[in-house]
Formats: sequence, C-alpha cells, structure tokens
Amino acid sequence: MTPQKLDFIFPFVVFFYGLFMVFVLENPYLVRIGEERMGAAFQNLARHKSLGWVCFFVGGVWAAQNIWYSSL
Repeated sequence: MTPQKLDFIFPFVVFFYGLFMVFVLENPYLVRIGEERMGAAFQNLARHKSLGWVCFFVGGVWAAQNIWYSSL
C-alpha cells in the first residue's frame, strides 16, 4: 500500500472510530447495557467520550477535505 493511499484512508478510520464512540456513548440503551455488563471497563471507555467527539468532527472534516481535493 502506498503512502498516498494510506493518507487517503486514515481520515476515514479516525472518523469511523469517532462515529462508533459517539454512537455507543450517547445511546442511553447501550450505556445502560454497558454499565450493567461491563462495569469498570465501560467506565474506562466512557472516559474517552471527548476523544470520540474530537475524532468524529476532525475525522469528518479531514475526510471531506480529502474527497474534495481528490475530485479536483
């Protein structure tokens, strides 16, 4: 895999990581299940909530920028 291809794919990885984190940590049903079944492991995951939001927005803008520049 070339560095150019990795440079194009990486923002999407960041965006989808953020999307997954936001989806899991902001969904009340999934939060309740996570607290019941995972306990301390879920609390550790919940500490990364702000990282999920940052990855969601930064990865989204970065991926959109890559798509826009690749279309020129």
